[in-house]
Amino acid sequence: MHQDVDRLSYGCPAFIEKPEIRRIPMAMRSANPALNSNTFTGLPAMTSGEPMTLQGAVNKTGILLLCLFATAAWSWNQVTDSEQFGVSIVVGAIGGFILGLLTTFKPNWAPLTAPVYALLEGLVIGGLSALLERRFPGIAMQAAGLTFGTLFCLLLAYRSGVVRATENFKLGVVAATGGIALVYLASMILGLFGHSIPYIHGSGIVGIGFSLFVVGIAAMNLVLDFDFIETGARQGAPKYMEWYAAFGLMVTLIWLYVEMLRLLSKLRSRR
Repeated sequence: MHQDVDRLSYGCPAFIEKPEIRRIPMAMRSANPALNSNTFTGLPAMTSGEPMTLQGAVNKTGILLLCLFATAAWSWNQVTDSEQFGVSIVVGAIGGFILGLLTTFKPNWAPLTAPVYALLEGLVIGGLSALLERRFPGIAMQAAGLTFGTLFCLLLAYRSGVVRATENFKLGVVAATGGIALVYLASMILGLFGHSIPYIHGSGIVGIGFSLFVVGIAAMNLVLDFDFIETGARQGAPKYMEWYAAFGLMVTLIWLYVEMLRLLSKLRSRR
């Protein structure tokens, strides 16, 4: 079961490159591949229309969450139909990855591609949650509660100034996230040859400790996302960047939720 979580989670975050338009200076870093240091590089100067706002990004994030919940609920209910269930997960994983890349290279398409991305990722999240729910009743609700609890707590801490995205903080989170990505990539490649990195995927002390570390780093990425989105709004990015910012935040939330599922499944396996 842990291997199922590992395989499906690799496809959740989109791998993001920079858009090529006009440069707006921004000395920022984010470990989130959807909101990296080049996200707002090259955006056109605002000559007409409304600029990006924080409230607009929040509203767009809410819309994407509704899209994700809708298809997640449908996928959850298909767990009794093994054939259709498997197809929906595969379609969601592959389609979500493609839409993530497309949104990355064409940020101005985000008003159309971001909702479709959320719908496709919902198929994966719903299916994965249903699989684990059958083995560990209540785990999906626990993971969702922890994910959104973490989101709101960190948002409150960020807005109150308790947590600040300093340069050292950003460097540490980016380095740790890159290290996790390399570990997961190595694990995926080894899995193709029937091998795996020992201990980290098990329910032992090392495996649980690794998952706790990954959950912590995923949560810290939310702080970088908040800071990055706030800076984009302050610099007057185009209105469509609200959708792109919401898409980037969704990448982190999906990653955090999957890691919560993995951690909880390890803890429940020890009972």
